[in-house]
Amino acid sequence: MNEVISQLITLQKIDLQLDTIDNEIKQKQDALDKLAALLVQREADIAQLNEQISALEQERRILDLELSEELAHVKSRQSKMMQVQTGREQTAILKEIEDGKQGIKEKEEKIVLIMEEVESLTAQIARQKELVQEEGKNLTAETGSTKETIEAIIKNKEGQDQNRQQHASQVEAKLLSKYNVLRERRNGLAVANVLAGVCQGCFMSIPPQQYNILLRGDRHLECPVCQRIIYHLPPDDQE
Repeated sequence: MNEVISQLITLQKIDLQLDTIDNEIKQKQDALDKLAALLVQREADIAQLNEQISALEQERRILDLELSEELAHVKSRQSKMMQVQTGREQTAILKEIEDGKQGIKEKEEKIVLIMEEVESLTAQIARQKELVQEEGKNLTAETGSTKETIEAIIKNKEGQDQNRQQHASQVEAKLLSKYNVLRERRNGLAVANVLAGVCQGCFMSIPPQQYNILLRGDRHLECPVCQRIIYHLPPDDQE
């Protein structure tokens, strides 16, 4: 096999291993970030529930004040009944008293509903606080564990980085630059094998003449479709 291709294949194997390491680190950190985000959301939910309770309590205070005024008005009308002499006046006052009593009943019912809702929201807050406490402990534990794991992964990666630098230094600068660009643009895969005339990077056929040249193994070519650097290595010869 062409020595240049051999160098690139080795370099790509190292890079793919490094990609796997980076993905592992990202997954660990993402899982930790997810726990932290959940904790933040819990706190936000508690704050929102407290705001709802504050609004309900404000509404209840207004209803209490209106209820007191309504009770005073009904009491005043009842006292007035003792002083009126005509039937028309009595009818009018009775109507006011009945309306007042109906208003009092409605306000009392609203106050009871508000109290029940506040009780329900308070229970929800208590549950959310329990979850915050539990998840806070989990986050602390996971943070320590994840930090140790990531540090171990990074330590292992340092050796791979050195290995990568060593192999990259053996590749001609212009070709290495092209390789790096292809890796960035082709999802980490810059070099691809061609089997039965099909590029294993994009799975498109290459021209027969190009494939025949590739079979000789003395040149490195580009896939006409995905522009990856291509080579031919029979399946039995692959590691």
